[in-house]
Amino acid sequence: FDDLAAFLPDFTQQVLDRQAADPALPLDGPFPVERQRELGIRLMQIIGFDDIPMAAWAPYWVLDDAAATIRSQGRLFSELSPFWYEARSATDVGFSANVSGEMVAAALGAARASGALVLPSVADAMPSGGMAAVLTDPVTRSQHVNTLMELVRQQGFDGLDLDYEKFAFADDRSTWATTSPAWVAFLTELAAALHAEGKVLAVSVPPIYHDGSSTDLGAWVYDYAAMGSIVDRIRIMAYDYSFSEPGPIAPLDWVRTVVRAAKNVVEDDSKLVLGIPLYGRNWVTATAGVCPADAPGRADPNLHEVAALIEQYGAVSTFDEATGEDTFTYQRPASDGVTSCTQERVVHYVSAAGAVARVDIAREERIGGVSFWALGFDTPAVWSAIGEYARAQEVTS
Repeated sequence: FDDLAAFLPDFTQQVLDRQAADPALPLDGPFPVERQRELGIRLMQIIGFDDIPMAAWAPYWVLDDAAATIRSQGRLFSELSPFWYEARSATDVGFSANVSGEMVAAALGAARASGALVLPSVADAMPSGGMAAVLTDPVTRSQHVNTLMELVRQQGFDGLDLDYEKFAFADDRSTWATTSPAWVAFLTELAAALHAEGKVLAVSVPPIYHDGSSTDLGAWVYDYAAMGSIVDRIRIMAYDYSFSEPGPIAPLDWVRTVVRAAKNVVEDDSKLVLGIPLYGRNWVTATAGVCPADAPGRADPNLHEVAALIEQYGAVSTFDEATGEDTFTYQRPASDGVTSCTQERVVHYVSAAGAVARVDIAREERIGGVSFWALGFDTPAVWSAIGEYARAQEVTS
């Protein structure tokens, strides 16, 4: 209390002085939710709480574009995660198929030069149930920890990001009660090894929706509450809301719900990082005629590809304030010379404006940061829109 009593008078005067120099928005009515949001953000700017740490993944299949973004925008990011490693067994962690050190050298060099921490992602490439079996056995679990640590040491990385999604998307939910404690034991062992060497452990996981217990409809297998006391970052994959059927990728109300669910069970909100998509999804909604066998079905265009579709078909994109996403429709002919059809297609995607709306959720919820999926999917408009909110890293020589 003595420290607080000494701090508050000066702090209050600083706030008043800054407010006098740069007044806040007036409290006038009517005062709808959007007006309240605007005022909240303005006040955060005045007292210096408006910036937020930003991270991003850099996948191997768009290496050139990812490297270009890192070179031009790298100082916006506090952490960068090269996405080109996979775990094929407890003791086999290496480059994904068709990836080599020579291929990734430019992107990795740019990431290291940016001043950001480099936390490579390691994806689970084992068959369904494979990683769960590795982590359940104490011997193979320790072998896997040692293998991951060897990767960090050999390459001089600043830590790791684990992308072990098969628990949620390939393994049956009936296995989760066994997998969950094994996952926690593994994280405990790996975090201890990384932290002993001053390294960082991040995990990228699907969301939960309520309390993270076994009755939660989300990915409770990852045990958010336990992770919160072990790892340094929990990157919430708040996207892919719609997949099989047309709809939004990550509607704003749903995003806020999963962020708040995580906050309810993780004690330290600063460990939570909101994953933000920089892509869309393209569905067929109707077909006239008989399509050839090679006519495209559902697709996942990145923002470059979205822009190309809009230009090619003269589409008009509309931003939906409720979902925070853009949509457009177009007609695509398809023919192989024997059969032909016209597809009616609809695209939902997260534009620069949508990215800003999700950054705002992270800022308003006062969590630890955001992470973009992914570099190489982006357009310059994204960084023009959100760059002012980034807690940029200082690069030292």
